Amino acid sequence: MSNAAVRLSPGARAAHLPLLRGGRWFRSAAPALQAALLDAAGERRLAGGERLFARGDAADGLYCVLDGALRVSGVAESGKEALLLFLEPPAWFGEIALFDGGPRTHDAWAVDACTLLQVPQDALNALLRAHPEYWRDLGLLLADKLRLAFVALEGMTLMPAPMRLAQRIAMIADGYGEGAAAGRPLIRIPQDQLAQMVALSRQTTNQILRELAAQGVVRLRRGGIEIVDLAALRACAGAPA
Repeated sequence: MSNAAVRLSPGARAAHLPLLRGGRWFRSAAPALQAALLDAAGERRLAGGERLFARGDAADGLYCVLDGALRVSGVAESGKEALLLFLEPPAWFGEIALFDGGPRTHDAWAVDACTLLQVPQDALNALLRAHPEYWRDLGLLLADKLRLAFVALEGMTLMPAPMRLAQRIAMIADGYGEGAAAGRPLIRIPQDQLAQMVALSRQTTNQILRELAAQGVVRLRRGGIEIVDLAALRACAGAPA
């Protein structure tokens, strides 16, 4: 069972602000909403390999990754896992259940020791009843995820393997639109899990990564992939640099 969230002290709220405002969504949200989210938030810690929530669980709020990384995945009856998202700071997630009131759609696991910001569901609902204008800000968070899902789906259908792998690495490096790459060029994701995300074999994934490394786009490290040239990586994916 995950540890319960601990309410943030004023000092902790101030300490987290630079990281949170480094993310595009939080930075662009209304200042009053930023303050309200932090006022209601608690800090939650997970050990490596600990599950935050499972598919079918009742929604318990909105989350932001402060430290470490999470993977979001689905598991078939056969036990095969489909890795969908790899989330690092300052990624926000969990908003789908806020909109439809349904259960969690997938499993979320801590990749390593992880610290999260949690805004409880009850506090969010109360905030939105009092300030319905904040639904637009939350809607933008959901719209960003939907836009990226369409991009990834198109890539899976139309792109050759090298382009779609480059696209997914670039998306992860950029924090799925949060602009995370500048301060965190190392993606700590095993090659077999990266291969799952783009429906490739590990061997094909490794071959493409080695080709990218030979071009000076990435550098293969123990435990991760270092982004050497993000603009070149985006170009490999057919996106504007």
